[in-house]
Amino acid sequence: MHCDDRNQFIDSLNRYSLLIIDDLGAERGSAFSKEQVFNVIDCRYRSRKPLIVTTNLMLSEMKNTDDIARKRIYDRILERCVPVRINNQNIRE
Repeated sequence: MHCDDRNQFIDSLNRYSLLIIDDLGAERGSAFSKEQVFNVIDCRYRSRKPLIVTTNLMLSEMKNTDDIARKRIYDRILERCVPVRINNQNIRE
């Protein structure tokens, strides 16, 4: 995917009144992957539109990461979203 196409795709996500990101933290840990996740979250953050994020990460992990790239992502999510913990069994087990 060309850089301009990628930017247009990320910008297009703001056309939706609600964006749901499933399983945050399961993506690759490469710098490129983190940059793309940041771009999506930051675009949504600046638009101030609703966002739902699911993750297996604990709130403490999101608040106390030493990874600066992830910290920028998590800070934006935690500023715009209300954490809700759901204790549930793994349906895959």
